[in-house]
Amino acid sequence: MSNSYFKFKQFTIYQDRCAMKVGTDGVLLGAWADVSSAHSVLDIGTGTGLISIMLAQRCMAEITAIEIDEEAAQQATENVAASKWKDRITVVNRALQDFSIDASFDRIVSNPPYFNQALKSPEQKRTTARHTESLSYHDLLAGVNHYLQDDGIFSIILPFSEKDRFYQLAKAEQLYPCRETIIYSTPNSQPKRFMAEFQRKKTDFEPHSLIIEANGRHQYSEEYKKLTEDFYL
Repeated sequence: MSNSYFKFKQFTIYQDRCAMKVGTDGVLLGAWADVSSAHSVLDIGTGTGLISIMLAQRCMAEITAIEIDEEAAQQATENVAASKWKDRITVVNRALQDFSIDASFDRIVSNPPYFNQALKSPEQKRTTARHTESLSYHDLLAGVNHYLQDDGIFSIILPFSEKDRFYQLAKAEQLYPCRETIIYSTPNSQPKRFMAEFQRKKTDFEPHSLIIEANGRHQYSEEYKKLTEDFYL
């Protein structure tokens, strides 16, 4: 099976039992999220475990990764166990709504389900991984608000079309953007994704943009290559 695993420079992600495979969104967030000086990280909806393993490569934090799907959680556990950072990552098979821990985190990251009205897959696991019915933005932000330390940072990637709505919902939880990158597939395309970081205090910031393919199919921009150079072969 050609896509049963994805090999990075320092680790391999097996994904044959996960509804959502390794993709650009996860790699972008794992490479971009601010984990400088992070001590504790919560990864919400870890899937294959990709983002948690990427963050473990980038920092010395203890990482808790939660995943609602049992098979995905098992595979994430195996991917973590095969990595050199296995002692710092704990995978928990639990929905955020049912997750309970007497701890808070200075970093929270999520590459969450985001389809609100798109046609649902006949495969329930894929629907759970892709659609907000399993984790609404409201539930996600309520969980972030509960577990984020006062000076903590929450990092997320979502479709650009969801940006204004998500910012309004975050504001209702008194979470305010402090960093933003708009992602374009090509120089002439419409915005595809945005990555944002939120904190509890309001601050001014300059939005940034990132083009993935600068000069044609698989001709990646220098900025994208620089962002991901520690991971892609």
